[in-house]
Amino acid sequence: MSNPYLPDIATIQRVKPETYDTTSFTLKFDDPGVWERFRFRPGQFVEISVFGAGEAPFCISSSAHGREDFDITVRRLGRVTQALHAMGEGAQVGVRGPLGNSFPLDEVAGKHVLFVGGGLGLAPLRPQILEVYRQRDKFQSITVLYGARTPDDLIYRDELEQWQNLEGMRCLLTVDVGGDGWTGNVGVVGSLLSEVKFDVGQAVVFVCGPPIMIRFVVRDLVAMGFGEDDIISTLERHMRCGIGKCNHCIHGDKYICLDGPVFTYRQMKAMMELEP
Repeated sequence: MSNPYLPDIATIQRVKPETYDTTSFTLKFDDPGVWERFRFRPGQFVEISVFGAGEAPFCISSSAHGREDFDITVRRLGRVTQALHAMGEGAQVGVRGPLGNSFPLDEVAGKHVLFVGGGLGLAPLRPQILEVYRQRDKFQSITVLYGARTPDDLIYRDELEQWQNLEGMRCLLTVDVGGDGWTGNVGVVGSLLSEVKFDVGQAVVFVCGPPIMIRFVVRDLVAMGFGEDDIISTLERHMRCGIGKCNHCIHGDKYICLDGPVFTYRQMKAMMELEP
């Protein structure tokens, strides 16, 4: 039986700065055989070991299709993330995963698909956005609403520009505070919900961002008529071990790392009611 705490070794193939404090890292396993069993789905996460600094969970932020490597997008905050940001191409890290459940895909076929992301919350949504667009003919429409604090805080800016020009996808951006040269919408990401024109009774929405943003966006979505099972988000805070052993991510009667990190709003409400 393999040791669930023992990471596989991966090498950093690419380091791409996204903002002043956020960077995307492309990782590839040193052993090609590892990739054959590392088949992840949108919404899953990995535990990354920076040797000498520690281990931390990160969502997988790249497509699961047609690649032999994967991305994580990391904001520089604590000891592990600071150590990771100091590493360059060719450096090695440890990887455990993929872990957790995933966003539904086949289950939401035939619906309008709405994505609402705030700040770094676009990272876990990105694999699902790419996969839904790859299977575009299975869905009625695709809409992406994304907001950040300032224009300089927008991640994946090259890709956002591409999404705004893709046939079959609607991508709208906003910032809390505009600046010189910004001609787009100014306001919180929830202010873009007024642009939603499809029948919400035939739609599913994926939401990810800071907790306060999720709270207000979900409130607005419910008021618009979205069903509690059709509002889907991620709860990634406080995870440590990733396999339900350390008990740091128990929320209500659920382990975020095992039962999640993807939950419907109905599930999240039930978990809140069970909190002491």
